[in-house]
Amino acid sequence: MNKKIFISTGEVSGDLHGSLLSKALFDEAGKKSLKLEICGLGGERMKKEGVKILQDTTSISAIGIWEALPLILPTIRIQRKFYKLLKKYPPDCLILIDYMGPNINIGTKLKRSRNNIPIYYYIAPQEWAWRVGNNSTTNLINFSDKIFAIFKQEANFYKRRGGNVFWVGHPMIDLTKKLPSKKVSRTILKLRENQNILLLMPASRPQELKYILPTFLKTAKKLQLRYPSLIVYIPSCRGVFDEKFRKGLVKYEIKGKVISQQDDSELMPYIYSLTKLALCKSGTVNMELALYGIPQIIGYRVSRVTAFIAKKILNFQVRFISPVNLLMKKFIIPEFVQKNFDEKKIFYKACRLLDLKSEKTKIKKGYALLKKELGEEGVVDRAAKEIINSIN
Repeated sequence: MNKKIFISTGEVSGDLHGSLLSKALFDEAGKKSLKLEICGLGGERMKKEGVKILQDTTSISAIGIWEALPLILPTIRIQRKFYKLLKKYPPDCLILIDYMGPNINIGTKLKRSRNNIPIYYYIAPQEWAWRVGNNSTTNLINFSDKIFAIFKQEANFYKRRGGNVFWVGHPMIDLTKKLPSKKVSRTILKLRENQNILLLMPASRPQELKYILPTFLKTAKKLQLRYPSLIVYIPSCRGVFDEKFRKGLVKYEIKGKVISQQDDSELMPYIYSLTKLALCKSGTVNMELALYGIPQIIGYRVSRVTAFIAKKILNFQVRFISPVNLLMKKFIIPEFVQKNFDEKKIFYKACRLLDLKSEKTKIKKGYALLKKELGEEGVVDRAAKEIINSIN
C-alpha cells in the first residue's frame, strides 16, 4: 500500500528536525510493510534521508520585520506552489515543522478550503513563552488535527486551550550521545595536550553574519589574547557561510578553523569534547550544548528598526531568548541582547566562566534540572509511530 506525506519546514534547524523525523517515518513504515513517499519544503539533510525536496527553504529565513522584507515575495511564491501541489496531489497527511509564519499561513489556508488532509504540527511556535500585542495566540489549534509537543509547558498551554496534544519530548534527547575522550579528540583534531576549543556558533541566517558574527569575533580575539591555549572553531551549517567565517578569522587575526558542513557531523563530537566555552546565537543549538554540559554564552541582535517595531508597535514581550532559559523560566545561561550585545560585556562574563569554578557549577546545576524537563529517549520514534498509525 502506498502512502504519501508532505512536510513543510524552513531554516537550518527545521531541516535537521525534518530529517530526523523523516528517517523515523521511513523506518516505521518499513516495519509495517508500507511503501512511503515523503515530499516537501526543507533542505539537504532531509534530501539525504530520502525526502523529495520541492523547494530548498533553508536559505530564505530571517528573524525580524526589516530583515524579512526581501524574503516576503520568494516565500509567498513558494507557499503558493506548495499549496497547489497539496490540492492537486493530496497526501495522507501534512506535517508542519516549526517555520512559524509560512506554516501558520499554509495550515490556515488549507483548513479554510475545507480540505480533509490531516494536519500535524511538530515543534510548534513557543507561544507559551512569548506574547505579541494583546496576548492573542496564533490559530494553530484551529487547523491542527494534532500537535506534537516537545515541551511540557507547550503541551499544557495548548491542552488548556482545547488542542489535541501529544507530548513526545525534545528531539535533542535522541541526539545526545556519550562524547569521546579528550585524548582521542586531541588526536583526531590534531591539538596539543594543553589546547582547548572556544566554540563560535554565530549564524544560520544571512542577517546574523552582519549583526552577530563581528561581535563574537572581537570577543574571541580578546579571549585568545588572554588565554593563548584556546583555539577557535566555527562549525558552518551552510556552505555559503564558509568564506565569510574564514575571512573573519583572518581579519581579526584569530587562531582557528572553520568546520565545513560536510565535516560537521563527523567532527562535532570531538569538538564538543574539547570545548571550554561556546559563544552562540539563540536557537536549537543552545539545547544541544546544554545536554552535553558545555558552558555557553548567548548573544543576539536585530536591526534597530526591527527592535523598535517589535517593542513599541507590536508590543512583543519575551523575558528570555534562549530555549534553555525560556523552558526553565530563569537565567541558566547568560544572555546579551541588542544594546547589551557588546564584546566587552561578553568578554567579562566569558572570563568568569573560564576562571571561576562556581560559575561553571551554577550552569551545570541548571543543566541537570533542564534534562528532567525534556522527556525520555525515543522522541522522534514516538512521533513517527503515532503519525504512521494514523495514516495506516
